[in-house]
Amino acid sequence: MSDVRCELKLQSVTSHNTHRLKDYTLMENTFSKLREKLTKAVGQNQGEAILVSGGIDSGILAYLSPGIKGVTVNLEGKGEDLEYISILRESLGLDVTLVKVGVDEAISSVREVVKILGSFDPALPNDLAVYFGMREAKKQGFKSIMTGDGADELFGGYSYMQEIEDLDGYIRKISSSMSFSSNKIGEYFGLEVKQPYLDQDFIEFAMSLDKDLKIKEENGKIWGKWILRKAFESFLPHELAWQSKRPLEVGSGMSFLREIIAEEITDEEFEEKKRAYPVKFICKEHLYFYEIYQKEVGEVPAPRSGEERCPGCGGGVPHRKAHCKTCGWIR
Repeated sequence: MSDVRCELKLQSVTSHNTHRLKDYTLMENTFSKLREKLTKAVGQNQGEAILVSGGIDSGILAYLSPGIKGVTVNLEGKGEDLEYISILRESLGLDVTLVKVGVDEAISSVREVVKILGSFDPALPNDLAVYFGMREAKKQGFKSIMTGDGADELFGGYSYMQEIEDLDGYIRKISSSMSFSSNKIGEYFGLEVKQPYLDQDFIEFAMSLDKDLKIKEENGKIWGKWILRKAFESFLPHELAWQSKRPLEVGSGMSFLREIIAEEITDEEFEEKKRAYPVKFICKEHLYFYEIYQKEVGEVPAPRSGEERCPGCGGGVPHRKAHCKTCGWIR
């Protein structure tokens, strides 16, 4: 009887280990396929320079582009990106130009960015970092620049995506109409913007992956872009591959501008203008950007045929999109 039990236990252990080996092999094959697909996408969308934030998305692209020149932006030594840029320099030998921007120059450039984008989206400090990075690339004579646009959208990089029940359906929906401010800013400077994560073949591959590979627990913490991190963790420093997600404005220090702008508008003025203008303002900076928009662009255009009315500003939003590019409202 004892021999029978031993044999059954041995069979159980063997079967369990076999399943684990199959799962491990399958996962490693998926990681390998991702690296293969992204390497191909980078090869087909190679830029002369890369806009690097110190985040994992642009870090992976830099790793896959040996010898490429990097450009990064920082507001007066603030933000967290400088630490990770240093890691990229040391681990990849990446040649990075650091663009140091003063507060006065950043605030004075808000007007130009609002005009370029035709928008008063409260996320505009992100766009300021892109603006200064691309301006530097133009100064250096580059004709094209690569960005990490699309990785967060395709791989569940944003924290709000962890709450979406049908994440696969949501990603499928937004993937058909993704657009980024970097395209307009690049066009303004005469730069061709290269976006490997938005390569159509890579998008299709990303959408074929189960959501459980995009948002997953690792060492007691829920991570977005889990599969990207796992696929490249052996090729990048651990602290780079497993860093927390932070907006570009935070990493570059541009978020500091929010405090400065907010201090220029009193609570009374904010409440008064919220009642006076036909816009639902999210914060004081939103109002500040809107008044610049009024002067530089004009009134918010009414919805056109095939568009829905934005509940935030009254402008037009294409039927398939949930984000108003004019005011930043998310439906």
